[in-house]
Amino acid sequence: MARLHTGIAVFALALMTAALPSAGPAEPGAAQVGKHALELHIEGAIGPPTADYIARELKSVRPDAVGLVILRINTPGGLVTSMRKIVSAILASPVPVAAYVAPSGARAASAGTYIAYGCAIAAMAPGTNIGAATPVQIGRSNPLLPADQKEQKQKGDEQGGDAETHKIVNDSVAYIRSLAALNHRNAGWAEQAVRAAASIPAEEALTLNVVDVIAADDADLLRQIDGRTVTVDGKPMRLATAGLAVEVRPPGWRTELLALITNPDIAFILMLIGVYGLILEFFNPGAVAPGLVGTICLLLALYGLALVPINYAGAALVIFGIALMVAEAHIGAFGALGVGGIAAFVIGALLMFPSQAPGFALSTGVIVGAAIGSAALLLVVLAALLRSRRRPPATGGEALIGAEGEAVFWDGAEGRVRVKGEIWRARSAHPLAAGAGVKIVGRDGLVLRVEAAGAK
Repeated sequence: MARLHTGIAVFALALMTAALPSAGPAEPGAAQVGKHALELHIEGAIGPPTADYIARELKSVRPDAVGLVILRINTPGGLVTSMRKIVSAILASPVPVAAYVAPSGARAASAGTYIAYGCAIAAMAPGTNIGAATPVQIGRSNPLLPADQKEQKQKGDEQGGDAETHKIVNDSVAYIRSLAALNHRNAGWAEQAVRAAASIPAEEALTLNVVDVIAADDADLLRQIDGRTVTVDGKPMRLATAGLAVEVRPPGWRTELLALITNPDIAFILMLIGVYGLILEFFNPGAVAPGLVGTICLLLALYGLALVPINYAGAALVIFGIALMVAEAHIGAFGALGVGGIAAFVIGALLMFPSQAPGFALSTGVIVGAAIGSAALLLVVLAALLRSRRRPPATGGEALIGAEGEAVFWDGAEGRVRVKGEIWRARSAHPLAAGAGVKIVGRDGLVLRVEAAGAK
């Protein structure tokens, strides 16, 4: 009887289990719905501060809290090393990353094109453009990604450039094609963007499978990509993004400070303040403030210049020009050294930062202002030098000539006089009385030649 009851119980349990709705097997790689979407901003030229900001934020995201990372892009391009660091961080992220070129009027030029191709989702707002990803070699060791290059010039470079240029272009083509294959995008157009600086608007980019969607805003983007399957960390993942709240996390003070220091205009001005401060401290020992401020500014400038591509010959010319202006102020070469110094300063400033690098070129206003400021400082120093040469001597034996004193003791043609609180031996062509005022007209060693004060 017990066995019968047991069998009935097992049979009833089986029927109840069969009656429950089946959840079915979990879909492989389905994305876990995050609490929010995280939005990061890539604004302006891409350099080390931007790369540090993006890599740091992507490394800190938690898959259980973040369902999607949105990279809002508006950039003319930047340094290839910084771009590759950002793409590497995107590919290593455990959370899917969507590149979103926005707002309307924005662009993902040059380095921004590579970043968009490296993201699991690529989106653009209406009225934006993408492309012009041809690398340009600055000097011999700093390949940069300029924003705007004329197609004809790029074709000429490709056909007649040197082996180093071909190597850089071919490496960039292979890199962007690998990103295109990873995220199933148009590799042929990507190659044209590199070799011929091709650039297209959002509508054409969608048609050519360069981007996945055109979205008006973040909410529209999240709605359109919901349910798509993408590759994240080498595995398929289904996105669940509809209705996610968006947390905007702009660059912090650290990134803003680094971006400020690496701005060529700011770095150049800091360098000038540092050099002039140290020069002023050198010629006025003990002033402290010029040396302290100069040292701090020069160290900040050197840190910033170490992170951006510069022409060291141009930097040397700037320093040499400053040295010539300082030499002019102390030697007095009637302007020859000063003019040469200003010329070397301006030429060095023009050569110091590569003009082809978007966002890393020195502005003309800063060059002109610095040159005028240096020239004005030189003129002020020269004027002070001329005034000091025209002044009568204030120390030494020559300073006594023309000074007046008092006869302390006199006997015939010689006696003692008090001049500037000191007693001197003196002689005169005419007898003097003790207590009479005297004027110094000459000096023979330690003996003064005097005459009665007021004598013509």
